[in-house]
Amino acid sequence: MSVVVGLRRALSESVSGLPRAFWWLWASTLVNRLGAFVATFMALYLTIDRGYSASYAGLVAALHGLGGVVSSVGAGVMTDRLGRRPTLLVAQVSTALSVALLGFVRDPVAIAAVAFLVGMASNASRPAVQAMMADIVRPEDRIRAFSLNYWAINLGFAVSSAAAGFIAEYSYLAGFLIEAGMTLVCAVLVFVKLPESRPAEPEERGVAGSGAAAVSLWSVLRDGRYMSVVGLSFLVAVIFQQGYLGLPVAMGEAGFTPADFGMAIAVNGVLIVVLQIPVTRFIEHRDPRLLLVVSSLLAGYGFGLTAFAGSVGVFALTVCVWTLAEIVNAPTQTGLVVRLSPVHGRGRYQGVYTMSWAVASLVAPLMSGFVIDHWGSEWLWGICAVVGTVAAVGYGALMRGLGDETSVTAAGEVPGPAAKAADDGRVGAL
Repeated sequence: MSVVVGLRRALSESVSGLPRAFWWLWASTLVNRLGAFVATFMALYLTIDRGYSASYAGLVAALHGLGGVVSSVGAGVMTDRLGRRPTLLVAQVSTALSVALLGFVRDPVAIAAVAFLVGMASNASRPAVQAMMADIVRPEDRIRAFSLNYWAINLGFAVSSAAAGFIAEYSYLAGFLIEAGMTLVCAVLVFVKLPESRPAEPEERGVAGSGAAAVSLWSVLRDGRYMSVVGLSFLVAVIFQQGYLGLPVAMGEAGFTPADFGMAIAVNGVLIVVLQIPVTRFIEHRDPRLLLVVSSLLAGYGFGLTAFAGSVGVFALTVCVWTLAEIVNAPTQTGLVVRLSPVHGRGRYQGVYTMSWAVASLVAPLMSGFVIDHWGSEWLWGICAVVGTVAAVGYGALMRGLGDETSVTAAGEVPGPAAKAADDGRVGAL
């Protein structure tokens, strides 16, 4: 009984004190991920259902990533100029339409072109979501909030991955249409429940000397420490992308079915659902430098172990290793990004950070397709181990001397009306 009471208290402490607007944003994220299909099963759709090569599947996935690269910075600027809510609405409606279209096109050139559009649309919402979350959540609660949001992503992913594996065996088109419908539901939720959270400009509040007007894309690119974080994030993202690119292709070539891959990759979501909250409580006030170093090594060598997998069970075991890296890396990395971003430049800073993952989505499939086709999947997993080691060394060197989260805040951060309103709407639990 004491264990149950302790778990309830831990859960209550993990979700209490966050604003109501955060939970609506959290719910939107959950609904979106419950309908996720395209990114997870695109490689299997192209190689098994459509009969294309691993290289072509890698090219299409790369174009999907290129679309994300194009939209990342533009969406960051939109987030700062037009607002978080309009950017989210445009991104989600566009994603729904392009995903539905992708299910109907058959020509290889058309598939590649629409995949590029899907990448643009789906990636455009990320800077807005992260900026809105930073707007409405107090600095001391952000690691917890980012962790809970990541938990929602993987709760949806755990359900959708297992279900989508069986849906794929029945009809890939059904999967595309389900994702489009769920994305439209997210757009409706944002339109009805989420207010704009963009802080008022300093001139409107009479705040002088904040330097907000000087925040531009050039300002972001000249921020050496921040761009170093972006570069290291790119290396880690390249590794994690292999769970949805290299891994399904390698399993398919080894004779495993889409359902086998779905069950193996679902372990990722299930573990995050089970462990994200307790692990976050453990790491919340620990040295982010150590956390990022350890998570980079776990990611690299977790995928490295895939070279020795020969059954669904062993594949699932390797997924467990790199999933632990995700659990630690995601909230820590996102918290660091917000910490280094000035409040009136959050959209642009988040856009550039999102671009690191988008560029990884472009590079990773090209790398995995080429390596698997020419040298075999074992070489791919060895490269992942090397990249993870390089990222770990980079984080260790970059973050030496960086202060505690509690003593360093974003430059120029002043709570705006939206943040104050959100604070008034705090709820005790979900």
